Amino acid sequence: MNFFARFAQNRGALVGLIILTMIILMAISAPLLFPESPWRMVQRPFLPPLELDGFPMGTDTMGRNVAAGLMHGAWVSLLIGLVSTFVALVIGVPLGAIAGYYGGLLDDALMRFTEFFQIIPNFALAIVLVAIMQPSVTSIVLAIALVSWPPVARLVRAEFMSLRHREYVEAARLVGQSNRTIILRQILPNAMSPIIVMASLMVATAILLESSLSFLGLGDPNVMSWGYMIGAARTVIRQAWWLSFFPGLAILLTVLALNLVGEGLDDALNPKLSRERS
Repeated sequence: MNFFARFAQNRGALVGLIILTMIILMAISAPLLFPESPWRMVQRPFLPPLELDGFPMGTDTMGRNVAAGLMHGAWVSLLIGLVSTFVALVIGVPLGAIAGYYGGLLDDALMRFTEFFQIIPNFALAIVLVAIMQPSVTSIVLAIALVSWPPVARLVRAEFMSLRHREYVEAARLVGQSNRTIILRQILPNAMSPIIVMASLMVATAILLESSLSFLGLGDPNVMSWGYMIGAARTVIRQAWWLSFFPGLAILLTVLALNLVGEGLDDALNPKLSRERS
């Protein structure tokens, strides 16, 4: 049974994929459906949902279109989630691969360095890093990446330690392949399955972190995001419930979809583990 057939067997993963596809399409179509800036005031403040044509989600405290902010915010959240996850993988995968393959003192040194970033809670460290670098999309991406890479390094290290003595690795050494070639061509491709699954879950965590930072006022002031929308509405939640409800629902659906897709990828890429769990 191929990958797509195994993935399709997980109905939750299919539902997550559909939701995620809709969110991606929403982000792509935002400039077409709402070409004007989401910061522009277009009507009177606190316009309830569906009260006037063209404002299906109402307006916020400044008379801005909530639907426009929601769709433009989807692009920001997905972009930060994907880029920060990529940067975390770029940092964590090489460090974990080197530590797991060579072992010994090099492994100990790299793991102590990794533990240094795990002493402080992720969210607290992200707040400090963004505050030091000044809030912007770049600083948020770097902060999330710096607090996200240690679990990647530990996962890759464990995979390399379990694979470095396999028969095909020993055969590669016997034929004279260099350590770099063995790491990149022999071991890393066989360790990709858990890395891909973890990456899908990391995107969801990154979106939550970005939303939390924006909620606290540490988001980029030049871009609209779901976290900013919720943070700006927290003082009027009783007066205008929709200002928090719609961006909160968007975050919930996005994170849920990514987690469902991650579980589907886990089942599809690791069918033996899936059967053992069932």
